[in-house]
Amino acid sequence: MSLLDSTDEVAELRTDVVARRRFWSVARLRGEGTAARRAWRSTYVRRVVAGDAIVAVLAALVGRLVPDTGPLSMTVDPWPVLIMPLVWVAAMAIARTYEERFLWVGPEEFRRVFFAAALLLASVGTISWAFKLELARSFVVVAVPLATALTLLLRYAQRARLHSQRMHGRFQQTAILVGHRNGTAELHAQLERQAKHGLRVIGVCLPTPEPAGTVFDGLPVLGSFADVVDVVRRYEVDTVAVLPSPELDGASLRRLGWDLETTEAELLLAPAVTEFAGPRVGIRPVSGLPLLHLERPEFHGLRRVTKDVFDRSVAFLAVVVLLPVLLGLALAVKTTSRGPVFYRHQRIGKGGEPFHVFKFRSMVPDADKRMEALMAMNEGNAVQFKMKRDPRVTRVGAVMRRFSLDELPQLFNVIGGSMSLVGPRPHVTREVEQYGFDMRRRLLVKPGITGLWQVSGRSNLSWDDSVRIDVRYVENWSLAMDLMILGKTLGAVVRGSGAY
Repeated sequence: MSLLDSTDEVAELRTDVVARRRFWSVARLRGEGTAARRAWRSTYVRRVVAGDAIVAVLAALVGRLVPDTGPLSMTVDPWPVLIMPLVWVAAMAIARTYEERFLWVGPEEFRRVFFAAALLLASVGTISWAFKLELARSFVVVAVPLATALTLLLRYAQRARLHSQRMHGRFQQTAILVGHRNGTAELHAQLERQAKHGLRVIGVCLPTPEPAGTVFDGLPVLGSFADVVDVVRRYEVDTVAVLPSPELDGASLRRLGWDLETTEAELLLAPAVTEFAGPRVGIRPVSGLPLLHLERPEFHGLRRVTKDVFDRSVAFLAVVVLLPVLLGLALAVKTTSRGPVFYRHQRIGKGGEPFHVFKFRSMVPDADKRMEALMAMNEGNAVQFKMKRDPRVTRVGAVMRRFSLDELPQLFNVIGGSMSLVGPRPHVTREVEQYGFDMRRRLLVKPGITGLWQVSGRSNLSWDDSVRIDVRYVENWSLAMDLMILGKTLGAVVRGSGAY
């Protein structure tokens, strides 16, 4: 054996050891193999089924407690409580809400729950009309809607618990990335940011063979495109994520899929348009080929009008409900420091038009004049100025900033139409002047009081992450996304992560 051969074997052994160490560090399970790492899935599904049955029983009991004022009623009380869980679970099964591909991530699970509830209501109405059955109205009016709400809440709680456990290293699935260096690095960074999805990358496969022992982006290079199946078998990989590559054309990708059928690994294809959400991306057959169709983002039309009406209505109701809080904060600002109650500052809004944003004053009156002297102590990103212990912040201001109470006057901006409840954060002119091409997409929509920036780390984000998050919202906004962000904002405010 030559010295060169010996060196290659040592390097290959070192690569194998690095990969296996990473493999075990991310798996964190005593059982070996894909089957052991996926064993929790069946338990999760059983818990979901049991939870659906339990909430159905509770909904039926509540429905029977509600007086039925209509002329029709059920004469045997126990039947609704006994039948409801069976019917409810059956409806969920018909809507395929128990299939693993719809669980754990994404909104499809919740959409199918709504579909199952609507299907059940339609079926009950049709059957009762066709056979002239006397059904209690409380079943239709109370039991089914309540079961729907409780099912959604319970499933969301189960998903949140799973995501929390995944963030701590449990219930992980191993993955390898197949593609070119730039693409694999970007996908790796995205998977690391979204640890709640449970994919831990143990290595990459690049287009051409690399010297043994090569490490790229902190990951061992386990082989080339031709070695993917061998790598999967060697390390018992759970998931293979393939990025667009000229070398993996239709025929090559098809053969790879066939070869992976002999293993337990799942095949994921990462499209080039990774920043676009599922509702905008669909598969449309064209000339017998399944092509990805990318819908245009909606910046005008009925949905935008609906969003504007929703924003202004909710903001007006919030002002009415929070009026005592607003008055109390205004009094606290006025009595604890000299200067105006409100801070009025020019920001850049939709279409690049300037407007004045309103906030409770949380700093001393001459804060703007003292900013230049503090620039050297900037703890924000490359564009935005932030300090965790800004000497200009008053004591009352520090408390308001901790819980984002200083931003409540922006509800008046929403009522006036210059801001939305949800959207990109409004930036000052100095920051807008440093925008790149991608960042200018955020000027196509109104800025918001809260947004993906608010629930993703706020001031702890780098400028690149801020750009990515803002552009993602602009490209994929929907009322459902807005409601999700509003719900998560409460948790972000309570935690105070990145609030300074």
